Amino acid sequence: MAQGVLAFQYEEDRQEAGVTALGGLPAYLDLAEAMGLGESISRHIGVRQGCQGWTDRQVVMALILLNLAGGDCVDDLRVLEGDEGFCRVLRRVELHGMKRKQRRRTVPSPSAVFRYLSAFHDQQQEGHRVAGKAFIPKANKDLRAFSKVNEDLLGFVQKRNRQPTATLDMDAVVVETSKADALFSYKHYKSYQPLNTWWAEQGLVLHTEFRDGNVPAGYEQLRVLREALGLVPEGVEKVRVRSDTAGYQHDLLRFCEKGESERFGRIEFAIGCDVTEEFKAAVAGVEEGDWHPFYRERNGQVVKTQRQWAEVCFVPNAIGHSKKAPVYRYLVTREPLKQLTFAWAQDQQSFPFPTMDLGGQHYKVFGVVTNMDWDGEQLLRWFYKRCGKSEEAHAVMKEDLAGGQFPSGDFGENAAWWWIMILALNLNAAMKALVLGQSWVAKRMKAIRFSLINLPARVLERSRRLIVRLCRGHPSFGLLMEARRRIAQLVPQPSE
Repeated sequence: MAQGVLAFQYEEDRQEAGVTALGGLPAYLDLAEAMGLGESISRHIGVRQGCQGWTDRQVVMALILLNLAGGDCVDDLRVLEGDEGFCRVLRRVELHGMKRKQRRRTVPSPSAVFRYLSAFHDQQQEGHRVAGKAFIPKANKDLRAFSKVNEDLLGFVQKRNRQPTATLDMDAVVVETSKADALFSYKHYKSYQPLNTWWAEQGLVLHTEFRDGNVPAGYEQLRVLREALGLVPEGVEKVRVRSDTAGYQHDLLRFCEKGESERFGRIEFAIGCDVTEEFKAAVAGVEEGDWHPFYRERNGQVVKTQRQWAEVCFVPNAIGHSKKAPVYRYLVTREPLKQLTFAWAQDQQSFPFPTMDLGGQHYKVFGVVTNMDWDGEQLLRWFYKRCGKSEEAHAVMKEDLAGGQFPSGDFGENAAWWWIMILALNLNAAMKALVLGQSWVAKRMKAIRFSLINLPARVLERSRRLIVRLCRGHPSFGLLMEARRRIAQLVPQPSE
């Protein structure tokens, strides 16, 4: 009987043929073993210690692999379990850590994972909520342990790719959800809004805090910065901070300027500032001759843009009353609005960004506060880089990995799911930076899966060896061989 329009049919193989659609995914198992990721999970997370059944290491690693393979919900573990060839690898590798005859399954079942994730939720914290007020439930010890695992991962990467400077981009990401218990964000839909701290030089998430959608991005941001600084690995000598206007908080600015960090002292920063009426008054006082053209690099060439920048003599009222208050440097950019944009705004009653009239021209304006003495244009270019990689990482979290879907209505379960996605993101970043090379660093998961992970292969056992066999002439074979060679070189020596 015909199955469809074209002359082919699908049949289910009656034998375990060892075929896999994930021929490159074992390379991530190899890297995780070299990094000691599984050992770190076992050492820090204690949900399943002393219990029968799946260990912390097995459950967390299974969910990390699910993220990398492209799954975005707990039920997708069934697809991973159905990949018989890859499961052969999992059963055989030392990382999996259990005898074959102990269990029929190779990866935990969805029901087992749901039970596991429930251990990260503290129902007592829900009683502290007050309607209409921002609240961050206190993480239990098992949820806090993910930060320790991530710290170990960061330390491994730093040892093999030493960076003396850590530029920390602090930014929240709004993740829309249909969960009934989720709260509305400023975008007027139900969501969660984790606050992430991105380490620009390494391309890694240094710190994350899972939050409800109604928690403002700047809520307790100084506390988050302090926690993030405590996770910076050895070898980093200087820290800089970048943030949008959510970070424009005078306690945070003072902390950085006054050198209140015991380890790093004075921290340089560039943070978007609120364009208030008093700030606009200061901008209006800037002489026309003091505006400078702003240049951007496009396709390897420096080109002049319509944007201009200037220094602004401005002291906010919030700190102007104190002679001991720090004095910061303020910069402003202006960009003329086109007639089409202006007409749209008139129809919509307001712009979604600050504007003001200067010399008969309507401009979009943006302010930056800093304690750095760099040339204004150089500083602004550096500041705008935060809008690239850290925000691109947010898209990867939500679209390429499983951060855009949540398994539960319980806050703690979703926080654990988010943390596991972060570990997968950082493991993939380590793969690109330490193993695949610089040309792969900018590639999204779509390209990684196409060229490295989703490779058809057959898994064979011969002379007590496990062989993952790709078809003859496959262009990714050489890539995998070189990747495994480089991973072997990353294994810590006894002296380490």
